[in-house]
Order: sequence, then structure tokens, then C-alpha cells
Amino acid sequence: QVQLVESGGGLVQAGGSLRLSCAASGRTFRWYTMGWFRQAPGKEREFVAAVSSKGVSTDYADFAKGRFTISRDNAKSTVYLQVNSLKPEDTAVYYCAAPSRMLTYPVKAYDYWGQGTQVTVSS
Repeated sequence: QVQLVESGGGLVQAGGSLRLSCAASGRTFRWYTMGWFRQAPGKEREFVAAVSSKGVSTDYADFAKGRFTISRDNAKSTVYLQVNSLKPEDTAVYYCAAPSRMLTYPVKAYDYWGQGTQVTVSS
């Protein structure tokens, strides 16, 4: 059974940084694309970033480009999201996600989700 556990969220002032982590278990982590999504209060969940299985390819939402960096450590079965220059509008629950199949990158369907980690940015 695949499990995804996020950590690293918190309360930070505008302009600050956080490093979110997602520890995966239950299958061979290095075979699968990983992604980060977020959901703000009253809004739909949106894509943030994705990284290919070997970490060679990455994609970002427009709002994340230049401020967020996704990376992975396959030896630790962990994917990271470094979030810099945070803005109040980045306040959301951030979720780690993974597909159920070994699909060609980029992946559009994510089937496994973590419980989320709250990021709150004060102005």
C-alpha cells in the first residue's frame, strides 16, 4: 500500500522560505513521477510542480516558476518542495501526489495523495 507523508509546513512571514518534504513508502519510489499540489481555502486544488522518476525533468505552475524548486532523493524515497519568497496568496494546504502506474513523463493522472501540510504566510 502506497503511503505519502508530508511535513515541513508552518507559519512564515511574507518573503520567507520553507522546505516541504514527502516521504513515500509501499513501492519502488524511484520508478514513479512525483508531484506537489496545493489547495487554498475556498479554492480548487491546483498543480504546483512535478518531477520525473530520475529527477531529470521538472515542471512548474506559472506562479511557482522562479520561487519554488522540486527535487527528489530516490535513496531516501523522498520528494521535496523548496518554497522561497513566499506571498500571502501561497497560503494553502500542500499535498504530495503520485500516479498509480509507471507512466511516461509528464503525468496527468495522480492517484495517491498524502494528508497535506499547512503553509500559512502572514503579511
